[in-house]
Amino acid sequence: MTWAPLRIVCISDTHGEHERIAVPPGDVLIHAGDLTGLGHMDEISVFNVWLGRLPHRHKIVIAGNHDFAFERQAPEAERLITNAIYLRDRAVGIEGLTVYGSPWQPWFYDWAFNLRRGAEIAARWARIPQTTDILVTHGPPAGHGDRTSSGQVAGCKDLLDRLGQVRPRLHVFGHIHEGYGTTLEGNTTCINASCLDLGYKPVNAPVVFDWE
Repeated sequence: MTWAPLRIVCISDTHGEHERIAVPPGDVLIHAGDLTGLGHMDEISVFNVWLGRLPHRHKIVIAGNHDFAFERQAPEAERLITNAIYLRDRAVGIEGLTVYGSPWQPWFYDWAFNLRRGAEIAARWARIPQTTDILVTHGPPAGHGDRTSSGQVAGCKDLLDRLGQVRPRLHVFGHIHEGYGTTLEGNTTCINASCLDLGYKPVNAPVVFDWE
C-alpha cells in the first residue's frame, strides 16, 4: 500500500505542563501517556481543552501510570477526551495506517496500569495486531529509552519480543523521562517522547517523524 506523506508529532509525559510545550504543527499528534500529574478528572478536562486548540487533524492519546482515572473510572475519564481518539488496547485506522495503543507497563511501584512481568504482561502484548503500523505504549521495550538515572533497565522484554514479531514502522512511548530520544530496533523507529526531564521540567522537544 502507498501512503501519502504524514508528519507525525510525538509527545509523552507532559504531566499537566502541556501549556509550556511548544508543539509543532503536523498531520498526526500522538501522546503516549502521563498527560496528568495524578490522574484527576479536572486535569483531564483541562488537557482536553488544550488538545482542541492544536491544529493536527488526527490526535491519538493513551493513558500512563500517572493517569489513575483512566484505570479506576475508565468510562467517565474516557468521555472527557473529546478532542482526540483515546486508545486502550485497541486499534484505529488513520490515513490508511493501523495505530494500536496500550497503557500498560511492567509493575512500577503502585501506579496505574501495572502488570507483572512474564505471562501476565505478555498476554496483553499478544493483543497487538500483526498489521500494526504505529504502536503506542506508555512504557518502553527493553533496551530502548528505558535506562533510569540509577542505571536500572526498566523496559519490557516481552514488549520487545512482540515488537520483533509485529515489526511496526514506528513505536512511540515515554514513561522513563531520562530515556528521551530515538533508537532503532530492526526497521522499527523507537521514540521515547517524554517531554519532561527527571525533575519534571518541560525541556525535551516533541519528536517529529515524517512518514513517507
